[in-house]
Amino acid sequence: MAKVLLIMLIILSSSARAEEAYLNAMGTISPDYLKKHTEILADDIFQGRGTGTMGGELASKYLALEYNKYGLTAIGTNDSYYQFIPMHASKMLPGSELKIYINDTVYNLDHGKDYELFKYGEQTYYPNPTEMVFSGYGIVAPEYDYNDYQKIDPEGKIAVFLGGEPISDDENFFAGTSRSVFSYPDSKQRIALSRGANGSVYIINPETEFLFSWDEINRGNMEENVQLAYSVSNNLSLMLNPETAKKIFNGAKKSLDEVMNLHSSHAMESFPLKAKLSFIGNFKERDFIARNVIGMHEGSDPELKDSYVIITAHYDHLGIGEPVRGDSVYNGVMDNAIGCAALLELARVFSKCNVKTKRSIIFLLVTGEEHGLLGSTYYTDHPVRPLYKTIANVNIDGIAAFDYFKSIIGIGAELSTLENTLYETARENNVFVSQIPEAFQGSEAFSKSDQIAFASAGIPAIMLYEGMEYDNMTLEEGIEMQIDYATNRYHTPFDDLTQEINYDAAKQNTQLLFTLIYKIANSEVAPQWKDGVIYKNERLRTQAEKR
Repeated sequence: MAKVLLIMLIILSSSARAEEAYLNAMGTISPDYLKKHTEILADDIFQGRGTGTMGGELASKYLALEYNKYGLTAIGTNDSYYQFIPMHASKMLPGSELKIYINDTVYNLDHGKDYELFKYGEQTYYPNPTEMVFSGYGIVAPEYDYNDYQKIDPEGKIAVFLGGEPISDDENFFAGTSRSVFSYPDSKQRIALSRGANGSVYIINPETEFLFSWDEINRGNMEENVQLAYSVSNNLSLMLNPETAKKIFNGAKKSLDEVMNLHSSHAMESFPLKAKLSFIGNFKERDFIARNVIGMHEGSDPELKDSYVIITAHYDHLGIGEPVRGDSVYNGVMDNAIGCAALLELARVFSKCNVKTKRSIIFLLVTGEEHGLLGSTYYTDHPVRPLYKTIANVNIDGIAAFDYFKSIIGIGAELSTLENTLYETARENNVFVSQIPEAFQGSEAFSKSDQIAFASAGIPAIMLYEGMEYDNMTLEEGIEMQIDYATNRYHTPFDDLTQEINYDAAKQNTQLLFTLIYKIANSEVAPQWKDGVIYKNERLRTQAEKR
């Protein structure tokens, strides 16, 4: 009996010491460090941290030096802090020609005004008019017994599809009111390719992408198209202005307005188009090596340390771009210098404050997010540690910087048992869990940042965002402040250090992240996708393949 009591006392004492170390470490999270890293990464010297630029490379070196200071284990290429990523870039030059042919009428379309290219390069070349077919949403989903290509063959043609997916209130059919992976442009493009299409045309669905006007979407496109080197193809992939898109339905079975009625009435169908398309591109090409920055805080449990929680933040931004009121440096303070600052501070605290976690924590600063989640996609294609042993991803894309907040939003939390951990985290930090306000629902936040790359690889993922309930403003004022940032500073040169930043609020957000990560990394049971969530299938596949 005495021996049992002694063992219990040892366990309780060890638990108390761990709790004390955890609380002490949380207390050392510093707004001064957050400010320092943010101001350095957002300085003009880094030239907006563009992927494949000198500024981006300098930023990666700064981040690696910080990892080294904290004593993180280098687990990148050749035991460095870098994961090297071959990339290919193309810049569209004047002289490119996109034409639509309908009977004897030829329409010359203007780049920017009428269309934007998703992916392209010098091999994207269709000098002769190519037939087009409308393929509904461009989706093939056997699990839902759904196939837009069942009655149409796109082989050797251009597949035209509408943004979005079938309207559903049933969570077991295209994720119900949420957005499933089948609605993503990349998913539609891959399906078209697998069906033998020579190219694809994406038409914005105003009912599902209503938050963005064509001018706002066009503003978000890069001057240079950057891709992973192994994903470059000669397949044409473009997006049409909805007004321009009406032309390609001339003479067809349905007009675009009638297609929208099919969408609303749950009766989408596919059919041939009378229009044909040609494209002659003029491009400037280059190849380069970009870098993810990666380090690890090793777990302390002999059995569980061989499993991993991966913390991500993208350090790239838009670089040097079109001048706006004389400023051409897109510094990206909120997107995402401050998020990188939070990750660095978390890495410092876990590593330097004797915080022991059962599982290992990987700190991964990714590049290429602004060009389509390239760094995170490369990691999941070439994981440094096995995917099936990576139990969760916590992504940081922006940190609270307006005011102290009363609530937290867990983007993607409802998809997995990470939701339970989020609620525990919120209670311990005296905030409550809220939902994305209706005004922002159309933004499809889970699909817009690096967490979706990890989810698509089967790893339960979450991103925290402060709610709209602030200490010193009303809910309406909070929403208005968020909208003001999204409208006037996001992806402009004015997301810079001239804006007011509350680093104490950033500290509060970082402490919440610290609690969440600590709980996940010490959990005996790994987070699980909930039943019916599409990412669960990939999780089962990687576990079966031990990949």
